[in-house]
Amino acid sequence: MPIAVFVALQFLREGKTASSLVVAAVGVGVTVIVFLSALIGGLQQSLIDKTLGAQAHIVVRPPEERARLLRIDDAPSGTIIASREQRPAQRVRSIVGWQRTMAELAQDPEVEVVTPVVAGPGFAVRGTASKSVNVLGIEPSSYVQVVAIDDRLIAGALPSSGAQAAIGSELAADLGIEVGDKLRLQAAGGRTELFTVSGVFQLGNREVDERWVLLTLRSGQTLLDLVGGVSSLELRVRGLFEAETTAVRLAAASGLVADSWMRTNDQLLTALRSQSASSLLIQVFVVLAVTIGIASVLVVSVVQKRREIGILRAMGMSRGRIVLVFMVQGGVLGMLGSIVGVALGIAVAMAFGSAVVDARGAPLFPITVELPLVLTAAGTAIATGLIAAVLPAIRAGRLDPAVAIRHD
Repeated sequence: MPIAVFVALQFLREGKTASSLVVAAVGVGVTVIVFLSALIGGLQQSLIDKTLGAQAHIVVRPPEERARLLRIDDAPSGTIIASREQRPAQRVRSIVGWQRTMAELAQDPEVEVVTPVVAGPGFAVRGTASKSVNVLGIEPSSYVQVVAIDDRLIAGALPSSGAQAAIGSELAADLGIEVGDKLRLQAAGGRTELFTVSGVFQLGNREVDERWVLLTLRSGQTLLDLVGGVSSLELRVRGLFEAETTAVRLAAASGLVADSWMRTNDQLLTALRSQSASSLLIQVFVVLAVTIGIASVLVVSVVQKRREIGILRAMGMSRGRIVLVFMVQGGVLGMLGSIVGVALGIAVAMAFGSAVVDARGAPLFPITVELPLVLTAAGTAIATGLIAAVLPAIRAGRLDPAVAIRHD
């Protein structure tokens, strides 16, 4: 065993009380970091899952229709032809050449899945009851890879034929419909068709659950009078928080409008960033407090061990090895504290996840302690111990042997 390591461990054994208190302090700090990071991460993941459970990462659609301004070439300069531009009413329109556009979007390295969708307003009618709904024609095989609606089915299945439809749980309750019942859909243009309810889904979003009606793509095209066309292309991308950058690039390349979830949910994004900033700020103060605690104990150790340090220097131990003694102490304290803190952090996170449950007994939101988080917390503790030991170590290395030995 190197002499510097042996002396460092001996100093720690002699000051068991102080060493134990420092290890406990570091352990508490690491516990806070692990638990808080897992808690914030789980909360953010829950919010994102609930928000993106009913929408794609990016939606590509045709640009809005705008009034064409007329120009009179012979009009005198400065003549006002129209005092304001009136925005025309928007209608369901198809993306021109959507198959080619879809293939081009799928080739982008950031895009994982592209699925065609035709959507428009309509009415769901059963008996004397009528509800305003949003009709979506989808390709189930690709759509479930963008919006995991197949995991949210509470009865039946997604439509597999032109005569089937899947509806939200709130809409099913309002109309008194179960799987196998008939439902009449009427589009805004007046076209009416009868469908059999093949499934009921629950996304946890009341607006979606009481308004969405899912059809096959061809049935949606026929009902919404958009035969052969699609109103949007919905995308899933690899970088969730890079979706806006990807959307801007895709819009510039395609000439279409591309809206990312980050733009349509800007308030949620602000809340997520605020949570992350708060968590980081708390962790910084925890690390600062731990650093001060370790440094204080090692400074006291330098004062208490001045005679021993002087003797070691007189016996030929170099200044560098004296410095290394206290650096090893700081590293050992950080390592032991990280082991204690990681174990406590995992235990607290698991206990909290089991205690905070919803009415069904399921965890309110997922709290998982992953390996990168554990390694980061442990590395932070060890680095904190080493940094805290720098000044005491330098001070110990500068002690004059003769003065140190004479010190009472």
